[in-house]
Amino acid sequence: MKLNLATRIFLGNALVTLTFGAVSIYSILEMRQIGREIRIVSDGYLALSKSAARLDSFHKSRQRDTERLLAESSPQTRQALLRMAQGYFPQMVHERLNDLTATAQRAAASAPRREQLFLYNLIERFAEIGRLYDSYEAAARTAQAALAENGSLDRNSEAARSLLIEEKKLEREIQVLTLMLDMRVADRVRLAEQREQKSTLVIIALSIFAILLGLTATLLAVRLLRPIHALTMAVQKIESDPGADIRFPMDTDGEIGLLAHALDDMERARKERDRELAEKQEALVRAERLAAIGRISAQITHEIRNPLTSIGLNTEMLEEELSGSESLEEARRLLRAISREVDRLGEISEQYLSFARFPQPELAPVSTADFLDELIDFHESELARAGVRIERKYARSCPGIVADENQLKQALLNLMRNSREALVHGGTLTIEARPLVTQVEICVADDGPGIAPEAVQRMFDPFFSTKERGTGLGLSLTQQIIAEHGGTIECASELGKGTRFTIRLRRAQDGSLPEKDSSRESSEGTKAEA
Repeated sequence: MKLNLATRIFLGNALVTLTFGAVSIYSILEMRQIGREIRIVSDGYLALSKSAARLDSFHKSRQRDTERLLAESSPQTRQALLRMAQGYFPQMVHERLNDLTATAQRAAASAPRREQLFLYNLIERFAEIGRLYDSYEAAARTAQAALAENGSLDRNSEAARSLLIEEKKLEREIQVLTLMLDMRVADRVRLAEQREQKSTLVIIALSIFAILLGLTATLLAVRLLRPIHALTMAVQKIESDPGADIRFPMDTDGEIGLLAHALDDMERARKERDRELAEKQEALVRAERLAAIGRISAQITHEIRNPLTSIGLNTEMLEEELSGSESLEEARRLLRAISREVDRLGEISEQYLSFARFPQPELAPVSTADFLDELIDFHESELARAGVRIERKYARSCPGIVADENQLKQALLNLMRNSREALVHGGTLTIEARPLVTQVEICVADDGPGIAPEAVQRMFDPFFSTKERGTGLGLSLTQQIIAEHGGTIECASELGKGTRFTIRLRRAQDGSLPEKDSSRESSEGTKAEA
């Protein structure tokens, strides 16, 4: 059975954790064992070695006293040595042997089995030394009795020889005991050092293995999770650029592979749905335009009839004036009236045709600052003659937009003309632009009289106008242009404070803009124009 992604990562981490745990447990056990051996040496063998050395020193002192006793001629000195030998030395020897036995028993209680055998052997030797010392004390009492009987003790006498022989046996046994303890201490210290070195090497090797295992598990986890990063980037790209061609990591197996195939199927379905929605929207727009054309026909009949009637009346009056008067001034006035009506008919016809036959925009990256500068500069004199002051609030570094430059100019020109017509007595027209996360916001605002709230709600409806001779198609056409660009337009107005139109368009990708004219002023901030 194939393991899933979570199980594989869990097993890798569990193996690393178990390896480090094994290293820790082994280190603890080895340190405890080394500590036990050190305690046996320090609390057991060293203490026994010191007690055995003191026993040996005590016996040598007793030997020297025996030599003095055999060589001493003064009765008082011999009596003093005899009293010391009979009263002090036996008690001291047995106390030393009891201390040695008790120390060995305590060490054996906590020692490993191999050390217990050695310690029990030492206890037997302590008992043997005790027995030898009892024999030595019996020989000493015999020698002392002979000395008390004869007043002196010959070195060659049987009592003296027996005493010296027992002393030699006891000395030899104590020296063997001391040598055994010294050798055991040296041997245990050497073994402890070897064990410590071996444990250190094993711990280092296990630690390196654990580290390598951890690195391997980490690299495996990174390799297993790398496709998730690719999936995340693909999803983010879908969010930022829905029309982009997205490639999912389809060569991945397991759950991530299933997720990649599912996301790929969802993306294809989304694109198909978007295509169908676009086709339906386009069909709906065509249907709306056909319906609008019907309404336009009736509106055209009404709009053209009045100018034509005026043109007919003015033409008749012109004919009468020309036939019955020498003056041409009234004729010129009538001709100007006819010209205005004809121009109005041309403008109405042009707006109707633009609304009915709106072309598909040709989108391309456009520099926001250059586009606004060109638009404002071209209409600057016209606005100035109307007493309108232009205030620019956009930076040279403002991101570019994706737009059809000609259609967007027409949309912004409609907004600027509306503001100019609202500023009957002059005022300020403000053009702003600022970047958003994925869009650029462009605002056209004026400080005119404002628009009533009920009129703002119908501002973009076809044929609705607050102007006496307006067609009601300008803002509707502007909204249609912005919608075809994939953007939005909003209107906010307050009576007595002015009106503000806000357009949001998609940002162009960095590096996709045409090269800017380096001769233009690159300073940011507000540029006021009168």
